[in-house]
Amino acid sequence: MQDGIRIGAAATALGVSIDTLRRWERSGRTCFERRGRQRYMSQDELGRLLRERSAAAAANGRNRLPGIVLAVRRDGVMAQVDMVCGPHRVVSLMSREVAEQLALKPGDTATAVIKATTVVVERA
Repeated sequence: MQDGIRIGAAATALGVSIDTLRRWERSGRTCFERRGRQRYMSQDELGRLLRERSAAAAANGRNRLPGIVLAVRRDGVMAQVDMVCGPHRVVSLMSREVAEQLALKPGDTATAVIKATTVVVERA
């Protein structure tokens, strides 16, 4: 590997520490080329790790917004939970059964986990 990405730059791109990358190397999760005392990662390897982390983040619902429940509206089957998460209003639709299991009520703290599959465009 003639070119490469220094371990510090790779760690920054991946959002992990240099120590984490060293542990990943020891465990065989990734590999580096050593030049003197410096570690270099190939661009292909960095891309692979970025794709892996992106897929894991999507699967784990990384968009987590802590907030406060404003209202819970229930009907026969569904429930609508309105929350304020910082400057954002979040509305979740769920089954009435789940809302009852969570025992959500106005003033409760909760975390909205967002895994969007649709984007809605609005006009002012």
